[in-house]
This record gives sequence, C-alpha cells and structure tokens, in this order.
Amino acid sequence: MIPAEVMEHVATYPWPGNIRELENFVERAVIYRRAQPLNRLCTSSRQRRMRAAPVTLKDAERAHIARILRESDGVIGAAAIRLGVPRSTLFYKMRRLGITAARNTTSHARALGYAAHA
Repeated sequence: MIPAEVMEHVATYPWPGNIRELENFVERAVIYRRAQPLNRLCTSSRQRRMRAAPVTLKDAERAHIARILRESDGVIGAAAIRLGVPRSTLFYKMRRLGITAARNTTSHARALGYAAHA
C-alpha cells in the first residue's frame, strides 16, 4: 500500500527532470522499500528540489504559459486573454518556448454552446 502522502507527492511534484526523474524516484522506492520508508524518499526529493539550481526566467515563463493553456483547455484565445497578451504574442512565445496546446475539443465545443455528439 502506498501512503497518501507519497501519492500526493507523486501527483503534485513538477518532475523538472521529466520521466527520467520519475523513473529514478520509482527505482529508489523499489530498492529502498525495506530500508527507508517512502515518506522519507519524498522528503529527500523535496530537499533536493529546494537545493536545485534556480529556475530560469524562460523556464518559469514556459511553465506559466503551459499551466494557463491547460486551465484554458488549450483554447489559445482564452489563454491569451488570461495572460493579458495578444494571440499573436502567445503564438510567438509558444513557438519560441516549444509549447504545443492540446485542445480539449469537448469542453471547447461546450464553451461555444454546441451540443455534444454521441
């Protein structure tokens, strides 16, 4: 059984090293499962994150734009309004930062007032 604290950590941790960092965390959990409780792995992971090199402005901008796009269901116009920039500026920044917007077509259609098709 995985403690709730560990599941919350896995779900909310940003995993800046992407899948490799997650893989390493799981490997450590398997290797140390008897010698070290999973809660302690979460704590050491948090401490490493706090000691990590500072995030660059470009990384912070990428993360912020990506979060707003997710919260806007990938609708560029809505995200641009929330960010306070023109759509063209958001497109430019997305291209420069390597961000793609995955649109949730169901919620986008719902927002536009279209009925969902079965």
